[in-house]
Amino acid sequence: MEGKIEKRMWSNRKAMGEAAKEGITERLSSLDNLYFPRALHSTTTTASQRKSILHDLLSRDVPVFLERYGSLLTIEELRQFDPMSDDYEVNWHLNNLRAKMCPATAEQLRSRSVTVKNRRLAYLDKLIGEGHYFSEDGMREREPYLHHEFVGKFQDLSGRCMARPGERWSETLMRRSEEAILIRKIREEQQRLGVPPRDWVGNQTNQEEEEEEEEEEEEEEEEEMPADHPNAAHFGAAERNERSTLSQEEMRDLMDQFTYIMQQKFLSGEDHQH
Repeated sequence: MEGKIEKRMWSNRKAMGEAAKEGITERLSSLDNLYFPRALHSTTTTASQRKSILHDLLSRDVPVFLERYGSLLTIEELRQFDPMSDDYEVNWHLNNLRAKMCPATAEQLRSRSVTVKNRRLAYLDKLIGEGHYFSEDGMREREPYLHHEFVGKFQDLSGRCMARPGERWSETLMRRSEEAILIRKIREEQQRLGVPPRDWVGNQTNQEEEEEEEEEEEEEEEEEMPADHPNAAHFGAAERNERSTLSQEEMRDLMDQFTYIMQQKFLSGEDHQH
């Protein structure tokens, strides 16, 4: 450790001229309310004592000197530290101090924003080309509730738990476990938003069973009802409307909307995985 400290002292003495050290420490020592560690308070009563302590620290440990007094330095004084910027800590402090002294202009911020957006757009194209990230399964894993609201509630959940061709039993079990996690996340979000329990994902199965029983009873009533009864046609039409599902074209349109939103979230930085 001593060898490391000695090497840094030698490097600092070599990098910064004595005149620069004298100028910096002379100016700082004249400032009021200058910070010093508590143990040194008794030896900082005069400007010469303060200068001696500052000079010693500047010769011994530049990063600590910059950490304590860097915000009090001028831009010109900071330039005196540039020869030591190959040291990681020194370079970090210099960059940080300069960023605070010279905030980025509106044009620089706009340029950076455009650069970031262009990079994200290029990466978006790459992910789309690779296929999985913006596939339905990939997007559903990241935003299960959003997927449910757009397309999931119109799909048959039972099909997601069925074994797929060529799939091993262990893979099926793993997929079912992952599906249970997604369902739980959707339900938690529905509960948080105050969705009625009857509309929670997974509750539709029980509801459909009850509706099937009601439908059977209604069919029996229809059989007993004369064909020319004024309510017969209306009754059958209403039931068919309740049972209607979205067409493939409508489902594709909803899926396109969901995909567009997910891509926009990615571009705006709201996709927490990237």
